[in-house]
Amino acid sequence: MPVMTGPVRRTLVAWAFLLPALVLISLSVLVPALMALVMSFSATGLDVSEPLRFVGLANLQRLVSDPMVRRVLITTFLYLIGVVPPIVLGSLALAVLVNRGLPGTHLMRGAFYTPVLVSIVVAAIAFRWLYAENGLINGWMAALLGESFTPIGFLTSPQLALPAVMLVTLWKGLGYYMVIFLAGLQGIPKELYEAAELDGSEGWRQHLDITLPLLRPYVTLVAVVSSIAATKVFEEVFLMTQGGPADSTRTIVYYVYDQAFAELEISYACTLGLALFLLVLLFTLVRLAFAGNQPLI
Repeated sequence: MPVMTGPVRRTLVAWAFLLPALVLISLSVLVPALMALVMSFSATGLDVSEPLRFVGLANLQRLVSDPMVRRVLITTFLYLIGVVPPIVLGSLALAVLVNRGLPGTHLMRGAFYTPVLVSIVVAAIAFRWLYAENGLINGWMAALLGESFTPIGFLTSPQLALPAVMLVTLWKGLGYYMVIFLAGLQGIPKELYEAAELDGSEGWRQHLDITLPLLRPYVTLVAVVSSIAATKVFEEVFLMTQGGPADSTRTIVYYVYDQAFAELEISYACTLGLALFLLVLLFTLVRLAFAGNQPLI
């Protein structure tokens, strides 16, 4: 019987520890993903006992010609544009502020991170109350402006509903991405700032000369991760507007849900999910392309 050497033994032990996780990932992620891929080229409903009927590229052709797909993609793109730049710049500014070591820094850090711990259900209920026509915001404005004030329908106006939902995503995400930037800031040696000060770089100039170049991998990471999250936004839309009013907040993920569980178009929903996967994969490739060989830690 051959004797296993040290490297072989360590490799087998490592695979033995990884095997349960690989089985769970295969059963919960890979197998459903492959089933969705197969179903996107077939016609099927909720009855899993019904045999799949191959329809070729019919679902893809429907996706290309579906006007609602173009509309939800535009809405998703607007959501991405409205969320990602503010969340990157805002979380970076908060991280720089917290990292300065001012009095009350720990209290500020906890206050900024608290929204991350709040359930999205609780946050959606709270913001729906704030946005309601008889809610807190309209109440304050009515008290300031008097009887001439007309309540604003934040969630009933097609022009205001999407920005109102975006604000919830910003409120919950700023603290999370602030921690990522804070980890990067605390890894920058203070000697670099001291040397820059001797060379005449002071104040915000130091952040342009030192902070931003050294935080480039973190900026890329936050931008890509927040872009993926904004592309896959669902809970805020489902809990606050359910795609309305007039489909102004219907995003690609909510459209997938609507087709699968409201219209019972399972195969078409799988095709939409495949398109969403390719979109998320594109963001991941962008992250790998721009990060290069620069590690985050």
